[in-house]
Amino acid sequence: MPTQGAEAFYEFLRTQRAVRRLRPDPIPDEVLARILDATRHAPSGGNRQGWRMVLVTEPTKKARLGELYTPSWEAYRAQYGNIDGLSHEDAARMVRVLDSGSYMAAHMHEYPLVAVVCFNPKHLAVTDAGQDRVSVVGGGSIYPAVQNFMLACRVEGLGCVLTTLLCEHEQEVKALLSIPEDWYTAAAIPVGYPVGKGYGPVSRLPVDKLFFENVWENPV
Repeated sequence: MPTQGAEAFYEFLRTQRAVRRLRPDPIPDEVLARILDATRHAPSGGNRQGWRMVLVTEPTKKARLGELYTPSWEAYRAQYGNIDGLSHEDAARMVRVLDSGSYMAAHMHEYPLVAVVCFNPKHLAVTDAGQDRVSVVGGGSIYPAVQNFMLACRVEGLGCVLTTLLCEHEQEVKALLSIPEDWYTAAAIPVGYPVGKGYGPVSRLPVDKLFFENVWENPV
């Protein structure tokens, strides 16, 4: 049987959903310090830590990020927001998700923190660069730190969400935040205390659809 602490951790993993409705309340320095310390301990290829985060707290910069984010979100909502053919329950869930995304677009400037995740490809272990497909392995040196950051936010009672839509405006974001020429953007993470309950159950595929034993489609 898992220990009490282990069960609490598993519950965190099972309920780590996107939290987009956030309050403007400031994040105490000591809370943020613990989050950043947890983040820096994430693994990366060759332990090179080819990632950095710009913690955006200045209102004018957050407002500009929101301005850049909004048209990308509206295009995303138009493309993926069709609820035709969904069950009543699934349609209601989709509407809640879409409305929360629109809320974030409209209120990003009010959130206490937006962490912009950056990377330098020269410091990543990109072992699939020669494959005839989209390269993804480099993300293994970036997104573990993102996961550490988000789980640490959860431990501290903060809501957060991973979004990559601002990557569509990379040059504008780099100019806004004075990101060096050889560094690029991988994600943004708005952070704040939840407006409501925040985290809760998530809908995911079952284990036997995701994990195979020895050969493909031999369910565990």
